[in-house]
Amino acid sequence: MPGESKAFICGCKSLALDAGERAFIAAHRPWGFILFKRNIDTPAQVAALVASFREIVGRADAPVLIDQEGGRVQRMGPPNWPRYPAAARFAGMSGVSLPEQIDIARVSARLMAADLAEAGINVDCLPVLDVPAPDGHNVIGDRAYAGDAATVASFGRAVSEGLMQGGVLPVMKHVPGHGRALADSHLELPVVRASRASLEARDFAPFRALADLPMAMTAHVVYTALDPDNPATTSPLVIREAIRGAIGFDGLLMSDDMSMKALSGTFAERAASAFAAGIDIALHCNGDLAEASEIARVSPVLSGRALERAGAALARLAPPAVPFDLVDARARVELALAAVAWNASLPRG
Repeated sequence: MPGESKAFICGCKSLALDAGERAFIAAHRPWGFILFKRNIDTPAQVAALVASFREIVGRADAPVLIDQEGGRVQRMGPPNWPRYPAAARFAGMSGVSLPEQIDIARVSARLMAADLAEAGINVDCLPVLDVPAPDGHNVIGDRAYAGDAATVASFGRAVSEGLMQGGVLPVMKHVPGHGRALADSHLELPVVRASRASLEARDFAPFRALADLPMAMTAHVVYTALDPDNPATTSPLVIREAIRGAIGFDGLLMSDDMSMKALSGTFAERAASAFAAGIDIALHCNGDLAEASEIARVSPVLSGRALERAGAALARLAPPAVPFDLVDARARVELALAAVAWNASLPRG
């Protein structure tokens, strides 16, 4: 039917959609689109790319996602956008009270939302709610706000509020927790052997505290106490018992990138397994149309509970309602970080 969307998100290869990509999007009508550094040049170029996707799918509010965390995971940056601090920088501000650290993180997220919204991007894959273990792989590292669940949750709440105040939806990741993983799921399948009680007390806790958020992204991680055979993304047990059950998340659940090496099988098999497990949306990032076509082939038309969740998420998009002085806010973040000798300021150029 006209207007229907299929339950996947795709990327593209370059700064503009080529003829093949335009045909693919028109034929398969993905629910959303995701941008990476390879897709970013100037503000006008990004806005044009975003607009071209929405024009093809015929939905003015079609989700356009980006990973704009700050630090080493920042797709839009100098010279056209500011450089933002990594998550760990906020709690690392010695001499600044925790409430003030959290508020500065909120302001920083509100600034990022202004950058994104200006380009037409309406979803940020943030906050990272993983609680890093001392021996955990550095793939999380300074992307985590703190080393304890309660503080991570407090920062995650503030950052989510900052994004939504700026008209951008947050996506909490990587549920039910990537912090104990000893490997990078981009490259291999991590296996976490912690007990269920330990997972619930530490790893699940930030996600449980923010279970009211509109969207979440799964972890490509095996948790042997929950399902020794399948990573969370393709595990009915993890999704039913941990994410929907113990954590209590009933929002839109999307996979992490289907092209990551933690997953095995063909791309169609990966996506089919994830949908069978209970995800709502499959994410494919690298713009390879052969891979994306496999995923599109097995992705269902959004319907039923998944469609309701998608609609509920987009219904929370709202234009900024509170006046916001970008210059003053940016100066406040710069000053706070400079006070602890953080060398990289946030210039516009």
